[in-house]
Amino acid sequence: MKPYRKWLLVILLVWLLLFLSLLCHFLDLRSTQLPRSRSALQSGLTRTETRRLASVHQGPPRGVAGVSETDWRRKRTNYRSRSKDYYRSRSLEILQRLWTGTLTVGMLSPRLQKVLKVQLNSNRHQVTYRGPREGRRSSLQLYCELKRRTRIQTLDGTEEPFSGLGWARLVPSLPLQELRMSQYRRCAVVASAGAVLRSSLGTEIDSHDAVLRFNAAPTKGFERDVGTKTTIRIINSQIVSQSRHQFRTSSLYENCTLLVWDPAPYSSNLTQWFQKPDFDLFSPYMERRRLRPEQPFYILHPEFIWSLWDLIQDNTEDQIQPNPPSSGFTGIVLMMSLCDEVSVYEFVPSVRRSERCHYYERYRDDACTLGAYHPLLYEKLLVQRINRGPPDQLRTKGRITLRGFSTVRCRP
Repeated sequence: MKPYRKWLLVILLVWLLLFLSLLCHFLDLRSTQLPRSRSALQSGLTRTETRRLASVHQGPPRGVAGVSETDWRRKRTNYRSRSKDYYRSRSLEILQRLWTGTLTVGMLSPRLQKVLKVQLNSNRHQVTYRGPREGRRSSLQLYCELKRRTRIQTLDGTEEPFSGLGWARLVPSLPLQELRMSQYRRCAVVASAGAVLRSSLGTEIDSHDAVLRFNAAPTKGFERDVGTKTTIRIINSQIVSQSRHQFRTSSLYENCTLLVWDPAPYSSNLTQWFQKPDFDLFSPYMERRRLRPEQPFYILHPEFIWSLWDLIQDNTEDQIQPNPPSSGFTGIVLMMSLCDEVSVYEFVPSVRRSERCHYYERYRDDACTLGAYHPLLYEKLLVQRINRGPPDQLRTKGRITLRGFSTVRCRP
């Protein structure tokens, strides 16, 4: 190659490198002046400003002057405090609505509304209700409706398939409705809700002639809040069938009258129910009756359970969950049938309302208070409508006072 061609090639390479250097410099300058994201472009923020704003949400940028970790922690604490204040005020609003009987499903959390919707669309018990929905009865009208339609029923061994199995000799000879005696004047129903904790109601509860409790709710270790007396205990079929509840050996189920129930089909087909109960309650029942015939132990009749569901739906304008009523509501109506006056504690929650399901467990879920499977919300609203006690007792003690059916005077 000739010398002048070599020099020409060198000059071209130098010019090319110079051009590329200038181009890179120009592009880098533009990148530092333009926003890096669409949100920054729309708000007119520079890259530096965008990073500064992002640091508020992501935490303090380390090594950046002007933003201290203390400032960031203060902002985070303030945010959490505002969040707690919001949920506290929301919870209080729900309580006040419940106390006044104006709480509706639309006021519940979206999660709980979704759960209720799922239950409404499920009909595993083949409920075929076609009755009225009346939510405007007065307190006295509602009392009279409850009194007229409430008839305590237990399995008495006279219906098939139980009559063919000799249950007439197995069940207690004294019907449950005849347990009412002179000492059953003032009775207490104690809910298992977490709100009972730190209530200091134990002495007051024990002052009643009879006390009804539910399922595996203990008294030992909680005497200050729930008392020590247990006269009647309502248990569901899981308690007698699952070994973890120690039904055969636990002292919880001794020295009291036991009532057990199981969600039978709405049609109350006893043969179908006996062949396929939700949980096997029949085998443990027969075993305990043979071992402890002196202990009053009854199985609540499915017709009685579903008649209570009909009562709730009859007196509620909304469609309620097609599932049996809770042990709580069942126990309240039972005690109204047996006693002259009934004090109900923390079924409708007080200001101590907690998402804690039971006072003796740490599990939390607001569905335990406002309902998921059972139509709890509507049960509580119905009980609140017949409350004869002063409003401040409901707010501070969670206590509702009800008249026994024997004291209610209704027109023929």
